Amino acid sequence: MATMADVARSAGVSVATVSHVLNGTRPVLPHTRQAVLDAVDALGYTPNTLARSLVTSRTRSIGLAVSAISNPYFTEILQGVEAAALEAGYSLLLADPHDDPRHERKVVQLLHERRVDGMIVAPSADPADLVDYLRRHAVPTVFLDRLVDAHATQDVPPGDGAGAAPRANALCFDQVCAESAAPTALLVTHLAGLGHRRIAMVAGLPGLSTTGERVAGYREGLAAAGLAYDDRLVVSGNSESAGAERATAALLGLPDPPTALVTANNAMTIGALRALRRHGRSVPDDIALCCFDDFAWADLFSPRLTAIAQPSRELGGRAVRVLLDRLAEPERPARTLRLPCTFVHRTSCGCPEEPGPAGAAGYTASSTLSEKGTAT
Repeated sequence: MATMADVARSAGVSVATVSHVLNGTRPVLPHTRQAVLDAVDALGYTPNTLARSLVTSRTRSIGLAVSAISNPYFTEILQGVEAAALEAGYSLLLADPHDDPRHERKVVQLLHERRVDGMIVAPSADPADLVDYLRRHAVPTVFLDRLVDAHATQDVPPGDGAGAAPRANALCFDQVCAESAAPTALLVTHLAGLGHRRIAMVAGLPGLSTTGERVAGYREGLAAAGLAYDDRLVVSGNSESAGAERATAALLGLPDPPTALVTANNAMTIGALRALRRHGRSVPDDIALCCFDDFAWADLFSPRLTAIAQPSRELGGRAVRVLLDRLAEPERPARTLRLPCTFVHRTSCGCPEEPGPAGAAGYTASSTLSEKGTAT
C-alpha cells in the first residue's frame, strides 16, 4: 500500500503538505494541492483513518440515533443526514432507540464509546437520562425533529441571543425541527372552512414535543374557526399504526362521532384508514381526513390524501451542518432551527380534484425558517 511519504515524493512536497491537503488543516496553493491529489490518485493512496484519529482526536464520524427507521419520514431524514455527512467527509453510525428512554440511553452511550465526534438524536418522550449523559460527557449533540424541554437547554439570555456567551456549565444543545403548530392549525381551519364542526384528532405519543405542538395547533385552529374544544375528540394513537386504529375506532363509537379527522403522523394515518375501512366509513363522503406527514404513496390512495409535508431531507442536512458548526465553534450559543412545512391539497378533505399534475397543488404553511438562540 502506498504511504503518505510515497505521495509526498511523487508530488514533490513535504509529508506535512500532504497532510494539510488531505485533512484541510491549512490552506495550500492550488497547484500544490492539485499535485498532491494527482499523486494520491496515481498511487491509489488510502488515508489511514484510525491513525489520523489518534493524532487529531477526531474520527470524522457522526452518531445518529432515531427511532422507527422503517418510517418513511425518518428514512428520508436519514438520507438527508447521510448525504450531508458524506459531503463533509464524515461517516455515519446509526442506532435505533425504539422510543424507549432506557434503550435510548444505552445506544447513545454505545455510539459515544465508538468515539463519534458528535451526535444527532431524535429524543424520546422522557429524555432526562439521555440529557444527563450528554451533559456529563460534554457530547456535541443536535436534537432532531423533537425538542427537549426549553429550560433544560436554555444557555443564552432571553431574546435572539446575538453575541451572547453561554453561561458557565451551560448545556449547548442545538435543535432542528419542522414547524408543527401552525401547519396543524391550517388543517383544522381548512376542514372548518368546508363546514365541519366536529373535527377530531388522533394525536401522537404523549410527552413528545411534536405531539404537544400539534395538539396546540389543533386547538388554535378550532379557536380561529370559532369552534369549541371537546376533549372527547382528541385521542392518542401513540404515534403508531395499531394505536391509531384503536383510537379511531373509539372516535367512531362516540354518540356524536366526528365528521372530520386530523391524524398527527403518517403511521397513524394508515391506522386510521384501517379503522375507517373496518367500520365501513368512506373518505371523504362519511368522514373527511387530513394528515400530518406526506409520503410517497399518499397520492396513490383513493381519495388522494390532503397532507402537511415536512422537509424531511432538509431537516437531516441542516442537522449535520448545525453539528459541524458546533464542532468548529464549541462555545457558540445554542440554536433552535424550525423549517417550514407545505400544505399539499388533495381530495381526502372533501375538496374536488384540482387541475394539473397529481399532487402539484400545494403551498407553504409557514414561509420562513426560524432560527433562535433558545429552544422554543
